[in-house]
Amino acid sequence: MPSPPFPPPDSAVLRVIVHNAVESVHSGEASIEEAILHAAVHGWYEGHIQGEDECPGCDFRGKLPKPGPSS
Repeated sequence: MPSPPFPPPDSAVLRVIVHNAVESVHSGEASIEEAILHAAVHGWYEGHIQGEDECPGCDFRGKLPKPGPSS
């Protein structure tokens, strides 16, 4: 099973992202390359959000400092 920053294959959000990419190509709004790039960026972003929600204390994203509460 994929782990963040990759959304799971059965994700409803991922289905919407892929559907929108396909529709944008069919309508002529985007080229195939543009649609793939758009879907990849948004899929990665959604996976990142899911990873933060599921494991807020994890540091699998490296040793960069995590943003803390504002003082």
